[in-house]
Amino acid sequence: MGLFDNLPVPQDKAYLRDDLENVDESWTVARFDSLPHVVHILTSKDRDAEVQTLKDQSDIVEEVVDEVVQTYHGGFNRAIQNYSQILRLFSESTQSIRTLKVDLGNAKKVISARNKQLHQLWYRSMTLRHIISLLDQIENIAQVPSRINKLIDDNQFYAAVQVHVQSSRMLEREGLQTVGALQDVRSELTKLRGVLFYKVLESLHAHLYNTGEYSSATPSMNEKDDAIPTTTVAAFSMNHSQSLSRRTRLQKGDSHVGIASSVDGGSSYDGHDDDDNQDSADMKNTARLPTWLTESTPDEFVEIMRKSESPIHVKYLQTMVECLCMLGKVAAAGAIMCQRLRPTIHEVITSKIKAQAEYVNSCRAGVGQAARTATTGLHYVKGQLQSYQLPKHKQKNGSLLAGTLLAVSPVSPVMAPMGAAQNAAKELLDSILDAIVRIFDNHVVVGELLESKSSQKAPMNTPKSMVTEISGNPDSESSKDTGGYTIGFSMTVLQSECQQLICEILRATPEAASADAAVQTARLANKAPSKEKGDKTEDGLTFAFRFTDASVSSQGADLIRQGRNRKGQNVQEGYGSSSLLPEQGIYLAASVYRPVLQFTDKIAAMLPQKYSQLGNDGLLAFVENFVKDHFLPTMFVDYRKGVQQAISSPAAFRPRANPATAYTPSVSKGRPVLQGLLTIDFLAKEVLGWAQAMPKFSGDLVKYVQTFLERTYERCRASYTEAVLEKQSYMLIGRHDIENLMRHDPASAFLPTSLAHAHAHAHANGDNHIADAESDGVELEISALLMKLRPIKQESLIRDNNKLILLASLSDSLEYIADSIERFGNASAKASDEEVEQEQKDVKPTPGHGHHKRNASVAHKDLASFADDYRKLAIDCLKVLRVEMQLETVFNMQVMATREYLEDQDAEEPDDYVISLITQITRRDEVIGPFIAPTKRNYVFGGICAVASHASIKALAEMKRINLFGVQQICRNTIALEQALSAIPSIDNESVQMRLDHVRTYYELLNMPVEALLAFVTEHDTLFTAIEYYNLLKVQVPGREVPDDAKGRMAEILPI
Repeated sequence: MGLFDNLPVPQDKAYLRDDLENVDESWTVARFDSLPHVVHILTSKDRDAEVQTLKDQSDIVEEVVDEVVQTYHGGFNRAIQNYSQILRLFSESTQSIRTLKVDLGNAKKVISARNKQLHQLWYRSMTLRHIISLLDQIENIAQVPSRINKLIDDNQFYAAVQVHVQSSRMLEREGLQTVGALQDVRSELTKLRGVLFYKVLESLHAHLYNTGEYSSATPSMNEKDDAIPTTTVAAFSMNHSQSLSRRTRLQKGDSHVGIASSVDGGSSYDGHDDDDNQDSADMKNTARLPTWLTESTPDEFVEIMRKSESPIHVKYLQTMVECLCMLGKVAAAGAIMCQRLRPTIHEVITSKIKAQAEYVNSCRAGVGQAARTATTGLHYVKGQLQSYQLPKHKQKNGSLLAGTLLAVSPVSPVMAPMGAAQNAAKELLDSILDAIVRIFDNHVVVGELLESKSSQKAPMNTPKSMVTEISGNPDSESSKDTGGYTIGFSMTVLQSECQQLICEILRATPEAASADAAVQTARLANKAPSKEKGDKTEDGLTFAFRFTDASVSSQGADLIRQGRNRKGQNVQEGYGSSSLLPEQGIYLAASVYRPVLQFTDKIAAMLPQKYSQLGNDGLLAFVENFVKDHFLPTMFVDYRKGVQQAISSPAAFRPRANPATAYTPSVSKGRPVLQGLLTIDFLAKEVLGWAQAMPKFSGDLVKYVQTFLERTYERCRASYTEAVLEKQSYMLIGRHDIENLMRHDPASAFLPTSLAHAHAHAHANGDNHIADAESDGVELEISALLMKLRPIKQESLIRDNNKLILLASLSDSLEYIADSIERFGNASAKASDEEVEQEQKDVKPTPGHGHHKRNASVAHKDLASFADDYRKLAIDCLKVLRVEMQLETVFNMQVMATREYLEDQDAEEPDDYVISLITQITRRDEVIGPFIAPTKRNYVFGGICAVASHASIKALAEMKRINLFGVQQICRNTIALEQALSAIPSIDNESVQMRLDHVRTYYELLNMPVEALLAFVTEHDTLFTAIEYYNLLKVQVPGREVPDDAKGRMAEILPI
């Protein structure tokens, strides 16, 4: 941009701008120096040309100046004219001011002459104005009582208090104190102060207990619908965890009345959609004034309420407390609230129980039988399905095991861990404790406000005599200004009433049920704890309710006594929980524990920081001590009696007389588990059900189960020993060589295994084919060892089928118990870990809570070891049965080696010993089959074929003579044995046929001439052993000639 671009040069003379641009910059500098230009012209060669150039540039500048002057000439003229006008007006103003000064001087002279008269008139006017104002005030004050009554009728308590306070102050002004016409007004206002106080107190009381118009939990149809909830524990926990997240605390703010804004910002446990909608509406309309403040005079408190984002019920509580503060009745209100706290809580609990009872009765009266069952018996049905599946099945003979199981169990089905009484008690406590939590939420709000008021406005207008009369202890300064009402006091009373309810539900000792818990609490709090006094208290009140950290004043203790005395009859009458609970008793402690745990957690989350220590003890400590000191010992004794009764009963280890024709793996469909073990399994699961309900005590309860399982195992071991005592099969399985061979036997894959390894053997168990595995020499070695035991005596065998049935049933029952222990051990450990992790997240750490996980893992390990012990004993029973059947085979087959098979006719029937063996096999299969699984049945009878075939072949070495009819007789025996074994469903027919065909092939070689036999040996040298081939030449067969060199030729083929 050029230096002369902004010059006002016309368009037709734009060349002037370019000419100016051509002027050297040295002519335009601020500090112009002419000497260089003069020197330049004088030293120039063409001086005239330089001078002419300067003249041209001068002309250009003059022409530009002319253009600029012409452009701004009009503006210069107007400026000069305006300046002239200003000078003219200034001159005229000066003249007017001089005239005004003269006029003012004259006015001053005139007014000075009337000064005294004007002063008298002004004073008279002020006096009349004051009189008029007083008359107006008198008229307004005379109308105040009616106005206050109207505001009270409209529930505009804050506006009424404002009018009352303003009127009272006005009556105290100078000039109105001596007006006699206002005496009646003063008396009326005094009465209205009391009326206002009780109206505000009643409204505050109603909203404290959620029965007011603006309460967050006003009873509704929705609440009645939830009176009999059917939600699960998980849904309950989720619902209240979400409610907790909505609870906020406001920051403290300054106000003219010192309002403590660090109060609870909302109801912590609304639980209804209506309340959520109400909260959202409050958030949308935060700038709107609450309806109960619409008639009030705007002030700082009203403005705070307008801008506050607190829920509507919190705003109302703040307003009522502010009214009490303005009336100077904080201490009196606190004292009355203390007096009414316990009776009101008792009434709340009682009315809630009655409401639920009426709801249940109305449901029963309004629906049919099916609907009644679905509504009121839902949890009972659920409990029956989950905990009492075992008692539902029937024996074949039509008798029910349910009666036996229920007779042994120390609790009825209603009181079982998932029974109707447990669910009803839990739902009742959930409902009541939820209501108590909502009430305590309001008490926290009011308590913080009152304490804030008392700290900021210590001198209250309440007469000291009233406080002293109420408290009984004038030295108690901590809560005197609030009449003894504090958050700690309200928490103490609330929890003590909950304790009384729990004592009623548990049917605790008379000392605990009738003890005045709050009085004890106050006494313990005021007195220094000592070991001697503590011991006396422990002895006197078994389940006394204590707060070790509570700081309750003696004033609060006296208020509690007054409240208890006024409502003593109601307390003695109880809460009426029996109208809702099918049964009551100590076993309901399991359903009490979890609601109390959640209740304590919620209460601790609500407490202000200064009261945080109160949440570490109280109702939860009472319940935990009750469970630890009374419930667990009682349970152990009761269940120990049940276990002792179950295992000592004559029918405990008696197999079923008429089992099902076929084995079924499901107990509900008739699995023949021994009654004693089935009962033990039922009791163990029931105890573990208690453990799941109380994870903190799961370690102790699992130890109880371990004790019961240990005693049961000893009884099972004794029954097993009684059945096999002094029997050869029992002694054989204890030999190291036999045990080692049986362990390597391929058939051991059919033995019971843990659930973790069950899938590894599923394929083998499904195929039931072990022919290839049996090809190795394990079974031959076992057979050889058994053959060395000959002669076997009948006395050394188990010939009583009842004992064999007992062993089979005991084996299956032990396996069932082992699987059950392993299954619920894993489930218990997993559930305990999850419960403990959740409690460690939700509940503040307390002594004992930090070891749950370790106890659960140790308990799981112990239960696993018990499962292994039961499974080992079941395996021993099966081994005894297998060896017994093998010894029975050897016992019958040993006759074969002592006789000569010189028959004179063709064989039509098998030998007697074979018939006896077949009869034994068939009979034992019939009696044992229904008691063991097909795979175990295969294991028991699967060793017979190998022993029989081995014994048949080895018997030829001891025979002296056999003819062709004798060979046919032996073949007939093997065919009969094959038919008998093939009739057993679990036996592999191909394996049996192959083994017995092997025997028939061996004996049919006796029908061949020696030359043909040698040729057969040459072609099939591995079909039989060398000794077995030599035995074919050794035995005498009538009609067969054996050359002298036959053995030598055999030795050349099969060298020994």
